[in-house]
Amino acid sequence: MEIKNYKKRHSVSYSMDYEISIEKMWELISTPGHLNYCHPFCKSNEIINWKQSNYRDELIYLNGLKYIRNFINWDPNKGYDLLIGKNGGPQSYVVWELTKHSELKCSLKITVFPYLFTKGGRILSYIPFFVYVKPRLKKYLYTVLSGFNYYIKHEKDVPRNHFGKHPWFS
Repeated sequence: MEIKNYKKRHSVSYSMDYEISIEKMWELISTPGHLNYCHPFCKSNEIINWKQSNYRDELIYLNGLKYIRNFINWDPNKGYDLLIGKNGGPQSYVVWELTKHSELKCSLKITVFPYLFTKGGRILSYIPFFVYVKPRLKKYLYTVLSGFNYYIKHEKDVPRNHFGKHPWFS
């Protein structure tokens, strides 16, 4: 499926500011296995391939759910795009964007175009998406971004479920 088709889906975004240079934030989010340190619902984040223009890893959530992340765009100090989902299953499109605010302040924004409720088009999926998916996905993104903040401030791994459990991933 082409990226433009993923972008036709409903999406959810969340952004958070950090007291860190954009270069250090890029180093963190582009480090192999970084979700092991920063993601509160991550049981493990193992590398499948981490070579120039071919980045791929496996994320296993606390509840055992296994997703493969295939990075499709990689732009140093700006962000990346990826497809995530079960191996051979439906994929969500995810955009990670960095914005520089000053020498020691940046923001990270994550936008998810989920595969949930994509059958039947945007009109039929409107109510289920906004009632069911959006609130859960927004909480998930807030928690993930807060995990990065925890790691940056405390210089140690974020405890699992630190910001509360999530019905899809804990």
